[in-house]
Amino acid sequence: MCRSEGGSVGGSLGRRVGGRLSRSASTITAKILLTLEPGFPMAQIWIHDVSVSLGGPVLLDGATLAIEAGERIGLVGRNGAGKSTLLKMLNGDIPPDSGEIIISPGTRVGLLPQEVPDALPGTVYDVVASGGPQHMESLRRYHELTMQLARTGDTGEPRPGRPGFREAGEDLLKKLERVQHRLETSGAWHFHHRVQLVAGWTDLDEEAEFQLLSAGSKRRVFLARALVDEPDVLLLDEPTNHLDLDAILWLEDFLLRFNKTLIFVTHDRAFLQRMATRIVEIDRGRLLSFDCDYSTYVDRRQALWDAEEKAWQDFDKKLAKEEVWIRQGIKARRTRNEGRVRALEQLRLEREQRRERMGDPRLAIAEADRSGRLVAEAEKVSFGYDERQIIKDFSTTIIRGDRVGIIGPNGSGKTTLIKLLLGDLQPQRGRLRLGAGLRIAYFDQLRAQLNDERSLRDNIADGGDTVSVGKGAPGGGTSGTKTRHVVGYLQDFLFSPDQIQAPVRLLSGGERNRLLLAKLFSVPSNVLVLDEPTNDLDMETLSLLEEQLLAYTGTILLVSHDRAFLNNVVTSTIVFEGRGRLGEYVGGYDDWLRMRLEPKPPARGSGMAPPVAQGEPPGAPPAMIPAGEQPGSASVAPDNAAVPGSAAVVSRGGATVSRGSATVSRGSAAGPRGSAGLPLRKRRLSYKESRELEALPQRIETLETERDETVTALSSPEFYARNDATQIASVTARLQTLERELEEAYERWEELEERSG
Repeated sequence: MCRSEGGSVGGSLGRRVGGRLSRSASTITAKILLTLEPGFPMAQIWIHDVSVSLGGPVLLDGATLAIEAGERIGLVGRNGAGKSTLLKMLNGDIPPDSGEIIISPGTRVGLLPQEVPDALPGTVYDVVASGGPQHMESLRRYHELTMQLARTGDTGEPRPGRPGFREAGEDLLKKLERVQHRLETSGAWHFHHRVQLVAGWTDLDEEAEFQLLSAGSKRRVFLARALVDEPDVLLLDEPTNHLDLDAILWLEDFLLRFNKTLIFVTHDRAFLQRMATRIVEIDRGRLLSFDCDYSTYVDRRQALWDAEEKAWQDFDKKLAKEEVWIRQGIKARRTRNEGRVRALEQLRLEREQRRERMGDPRLAIAEADRSGRLVAEAEKVSFGYDERQIIKDFSTTIIRGDRVGIIGPNGSGKTTLIKLLLGDLQPQRGRLRLGAGLRIAYFDQLRAQLNDERSLRDNIADGGDTVSVGKGAPGGGTSGTKTRHVVGYLQDFLFSPDQIQAPVRLLSGGERNRLLLAKLFSVPSNVLVLDEPTNDLDMETLSLLEEQLLAYTGTILLVSHDRAFLNNVVTSTIVFEGRGRLGEYVGGYDDWLRMRLEPKPPARGSGMAPPVAQGEPPGAPPAMIPAGEQPGSASVAPDNAAVPGSAAVVSRGGATVSRGSATVSRGSAAGPRGSAGLPLRKRRLSYKESRELEALPQRIETLETERDETVTALSSPEFYARNDATQIASVTARLQTLERELEEAYERWEELEERSG
């Protein structure tokens, strides 16, 4: 089911070197390993009995692992488990405290670090060439001289009005000749061509200033820097951070063609599933190897945890029994029982040395009163900066409870779209209408809402001792709201008491994201805006975040490049498709991809679909799909409802929204339709219905209170201790009835609210 790699062979042939990497010892040991009998796995890297702590908790404790050539290893583990530290040790940047890392002779290692410097001076060429430091100065000088010659014309002939040009050109050529000679004699000429080749692979402009590039482009530069020295082992630490979907897909295809050893850390489960041939987990200082893909690893790891939990329970029962025995007094101290006493001491030692698994964070989103049914409605909205058109003639309707994903290349305008939909920006053309009672909580990708110099406690409670968490009730009630002490609340997000009093700047990337989630979820909201919330989070936190978002009854606007996260959370997707055109699709990333690649049906009244214009992106414009014939559409909208760039029909259960117009059809709530497909005139509320509408919020609050009390009762161990099967069945049936009555009350409330205008 699971095996921990490495072992006695590497341990017996290797020797300790005081925690340092001994190249001579490594070479001798590796040669012995490589000459073993056929069928023995040829290890490219041996990690033998390695321990490291970096002055804090022990990250690796006697860890052992064998890495074979050509493997693609996904390195996983909780935030702070030591994944980045292990990559740095493999790269030779950090020595282990004890043990040894044995690398086979002639193996070159390249590293893409998690944190890419923002203010690195020089051009893209300079940064990429720094991957070969032995040639860096000669190449930099050669590149500088060739650029000077290119700017002056490289002819050596005088120009009108430019005295001395010929002499300057001849001087540059002489300098270039001397530099070329050094390049040829040192072997750097081949490296220069390698720099140009790798820059071409990664689609980089050699002359661009590194400091002016986007975060995603900077990661490409550092990937090229890691590749330029032709590494046999490539180490990647969070390679998909700050990359858009197109760049992630390009990176996957590129790495699948990379026929060397690959070891990578990533939070992107789709990337991990596609890339990894083996999963290695850092768990409480151990390295556990799973020879399978990621989805299989998840199942095997759970089985491993279940077996471990059962073994611990048996161990604890035995220890408790022996503790009772030792307290019986003189009987436990007779000579014939000394062996049992020594066994008990050994049990106590084993229990003391046991490292418990890190608990999962307990996430809970504070919800405000329900907003109005309409959150935002945009009709033929356009917006741009200077001469650049970001959004053109886009129409959409967002209803309470929608979970909308937003996809697009970096710099396409996703943040601008969110600001428009929330009313922070006014459209240059078109009409925008916002709903009532919106309370918005915003998760910022750059974590600008955190003050680096203040403590975690002050960032969450603003100097106070408590935070309010829980769920507000419809109609203005506050049933279910709780007051928590800030220390206990932050411990739910896995922050220790020492961390809670420390400044934010000491946190890692994943911990900062967890802190921002803690701050976001303590603010009551009915609209959540999440801008890249998954960066640096471990898999367990990601799964819990998904569960909370699925249980959230408000509206969610989600910007993410995490395909698995989009698939699991959103109900519809808005996609930037180029030239200001936005398309809207049912479902998540996979649904959009499928609909984008499906053949388009022929236009009505003709035998073929309209042709795709030259230069259009591979995702065909949604305007080419006749309204009502979208894949997954549950109904047919009128032909004249289509608006170029936003004609996809979004279906949510029995409710259908025609995104190409301002018309919204929501089942019976929208009223009956005539034979021509147009809505009939709405009937006004009667006096009885008006009174019913006024009373519904209070009824919903009462039902929710009773439901919460019932759930609490069913969750209590004391409830089941009475062994009253009749009562258990009765309370369970009542809970089901309450859920059904609540659903009916909500539907009736929405229907009457819609008809009341």
